[in-house]
Amino acid sequence: MAGEESTHRIPEALTEEQAGRMLADMNEVIRAGEEMRKLRSEMIKLFIGFGWTQDRIARLAAMSQPAVSKQMAKYRLDDEPPPPMALSLDQHDTPWLEGRLWALAEEISETLGDTARCTRYVDAIARGKQRFTPENVDELRRLVEEDLRLHRAATPGSYQEVYDKISRGLDVPPKATSTTASASVRRTLAHRIQRDRLRGDA
Repeated sequence: MAGEESTHRIPEALTEEQAGRMLADMNEVIRAGEEMRKLRSEMIKLFIGFGWTQDRIARLAAMSQPAVSKQMAKYRLDDEPPPPMALSLDQHDTPWLEGRLWALAEEISETLGDTARCTRYVDAIARGKQRFTPENVDELRRLVEEDLRLHRAATPGSYQEVYDKISRGLDVPPKATSTTASASVRRTLAHRIQRDRLRGDA
């Protein structure tokens, strides 16, 4: 009996594998937080370029006015503010197309729920656990293609049309942009604009 109990005894120490998994999860959360803070700072710089006031940015960002004022003072040190960024969906650099793909995948996930192949991937992106590497983008494309093929009757026809345009753009060499905005900013803007457009077209 004593021997049987010892086989089910709770271990007194974690294994290196267990500790590694826990720390990896924590690091993902920390990294996502740092990246999101950096992205917010870059978005504020973009809004300043649009000529938005301090009060307006503070309200939209849910930040204190002194914090926004500090950001604005930092970016006004530049000799010449960048020109406002073009917001047309018809842009062909890789980050912009990735943002559109991300938006389409989210719309498919919300339309189909748990039956969508891309749902888990979209959730991982939202939690900062998936990055936009070429390999990850290829995987997301594959999942979106499967969802559109398997659930054609349950998704608006505009979804396939949008995907075809995005896919063609991603299949050709990426085009350079004249903007100084980072890839993450362009990806985020394209994601937001594409989602709003899809909701309007659905």
